[in-house]
Amino acid sequence: MSVRRLLFALTPCLFCLFVCAQARAQSGMNGANGAGGLGAPREEARDAGNVTTLYTLDPLSSSLCLADGKYGRIFQENETKNRCSDLDFGSYYADNFSVGIEGGRVGVILDLGDAAELKKRYGFEETVGMSQGFASLHAEGDKVFVLKERRPQTFQELQESGQLFAEGKSVASAPIKVGYIYLVRLTDRHHKDFQLLAKLKVVAYVPGESVTVRWQVL
Repeated sequence: MSVRRLLFALTPCLFCLFVCAQARAQSGMNGANGAGGLGAPREEARDAGNVTTLYTLDPLSSSLCLADGKYGRIFQENETKNRCSDLDFGSYYADNFSVGIEGGRVGVILDLGDAAELKKRYGFEETVGMSQGFASLHAEGDKVFVLKERRPQTFQELQESGQLFAEGKSVASAPIKVGYIYLVRLTDRHHKDFQLLAKLKVVAYVPGESVTVRWQVL
């Protein structure tokens, strides 16, 4: 076969290789820039928080560590011990959340009601699924903000900010209600620079048995 015929036969293959290389390079750029690809969804998933189920009758999974998302207690040296119990379900008061339950930790837990109540109190526009109010809750300094207008997006200070940043107490508790939204603030009597803020929403609840929450550190 002559060189001319060989080049003619290979031309379609070379063109396909060129197109594939260009497409792969563009995909990598999109991923790096967050404009599509795998980069942006992974970041969004990490920012969305977590869904966790707590079981009041189980010695380990009845509490949650908000710092790492794992259950708060462990078996160690033939004992049950607190590893990082930031949020407890039912161990101190039946069918209640409790915070400020280990070491020098003290806490505040606020019940904001359900999504419809939050919308009514603050007058913002909701969408299908009634999730905008919960999604909008965020902290700036010693204040918490909630949605005011969606387009353009603006926020308003939550009236309960003062309560959240008041002095905490040991075993602060709140009754659990399905669909309700809560704010949690933890501080430590022995470590004055420690503070943890989180929001949670009860998405499923079986009294005396289990509670499932969507939660996110603020």
